[in-house]
Amino acid sequence: MKHFHDEWVQEWCDRHGWTDLFQERYNHYWAFPPNGVMPEPIPQKVMRVIKSEKGLSSSEYKWLVSAAVVSVLALFASYLFGSPMPLMFAFGFDAITFARMECDI
Repeated sequence: MKHFHDEWVQEWCDRHGWTDLFQERYNHYWAFPPNGVMPEPIPQKVMRVIKSEKGLSSSEYKWLVSAAVVSVLALFASYLFGSPMPLMFAFGFDAITFARMECDI
């Protein structure tokens, strides 16, 4: 799940003089610091600040909405069929979704 928009990180780099931003792997960004000759990872503290300022990414928002829809549908299906199995499916889906939403920075 993509926790950051590239534009958010690029905006921070432009404001602080970092150049040539690239994404090394998922949610790990590197750039050349001011007057630097070697790229460095964007500091984790900065990534936390960006995340707290910008909030949810579009990917996170889509997963959150899908978890809510699955939960509501499972509630109705459980009532309709008189079985707890749809709720168990929804619980598993929601647990995996929220675990993926955890940002590891």
